Amino acid sequence: MVWHSYELRPKGSPPIPPEYLARIKTGRPRLLQIARENYGLELNPGPHGISSRDALIGAKFAEAQGKGPEYHAATLRAYWQRANDIGERVILGMIAHSIGLNEAAFLAALDDPQYDQQVEADVEQAYQYGLTGVPALIFNHKYLVSGAQPYEV
Repeated sequence: MVWHSYELRPKGSPPIPPEYLARIKTGRPRLLQIARENYGLELNPGPHGISSRDALIGAKFAEAQGKGPEYHAATLRAYWQRANDIGERVILGMIAHSIGLNEAAFLAALDDPQYDQQVEADVEQAYQYGLTGVPALIFNHKYLVSGAQPYEV
């Protein structure tokens, strides 16, 4: 639903405190180590502190076009493996094009209030669950598993 902890807040919320962003940045080397050692993944993450709002809105458009899983996978690869800034519309347009979406329609959808409202509803639902960061999983609408977890969990 939401990919970056600094996006997991309703519109109009105060900015994320710098010390919280610093803590996330400080933990990144550990994240890279866990990915390498536990999952055999070499991550090359994109820039820290970007806004993923347009990427989330794009996901809603892609889902409406039947391309949600493809968009999600391509966006994650772009950010976590190619170090792309998924806050940039030109990058998102290239991702959309690469999975067979009409790039012009995709870019226009980023300004469509219906998709933005869907993202805001997701953020509000996350807050109702008590989520303030990612990753987090909810099972059966009541069980929260927070943080990156081994597959067994």
